[in-house]
Amino acid sequence: MTGRRDRNMQEKRTRILEAAAALFEEHGFAAVTTQQISDRADVAAGTLFRYASSKGELLLMVYNERYRAVIDEGALYAASASDPEQAVLSFVGPVIEWAAGHPENSTAYQRELMFGAPTERFRAEGLSLVADFEDRIAELLAGSAGRDPAAAAAAGAVFAVVHLAIARLAHRPRTAEDAALLRRQIGQIITGFRAEPRAEQ
Repeated sequence: MTGRRDRNMQEKRTRILEAAAALFEEHGFAAVTTQQISDRADVAAGTLFRYASSKGELLLMVYNERYRAVIDEGALYAASASDPEQAVLSFVGPVIEWAAGHPENSTAYQRELMFGAPTERFRAEGLSLVADFEDRIAELLAGSAGRDPAAAAAAGAVFAVVHLAIARLAHRPRTAEDAALLRRQIGQIITGFRAEPRAEQ
């Protein structure tokens, strides 16, 4: 009995996730209502809110999956890079390209990560992905998975410029100048990281 109930719950969650993803893709976050999502998922509105407490949390549900996928894609590209700077650029590239293809939803996702309710579980999951994003950049810079405070600080700075690059998409499409600026900013961060004296191990 419990197994059937669990399968039923998982099936409803999948339907809700797919309905939300499709509607956000078709109309953009702002134009979509929770009623439209529950209608497309063929669940009652009350049922929908058992899985997510708000439309913002539904966006987090959907885009956490997308964010995780592009982080993993970037890691594959970074693995074949010839130097740390190219590795970091290769790693962040898929995140930027994904955001540029879905500017309204990507900037809404950022807002939910920054300002969503602290109790939302999918916000906590998204913030964990941000931490993973930064950790992977730090590892690319340090050349290992060990904790390097300088690499961690540089990784935080890289995340900040990537975050701002995505935020700009809310106002205008990404240009070649934007791409060049991001490359310069990341290059300067990495130059500063390399120049920082290291303590003897």
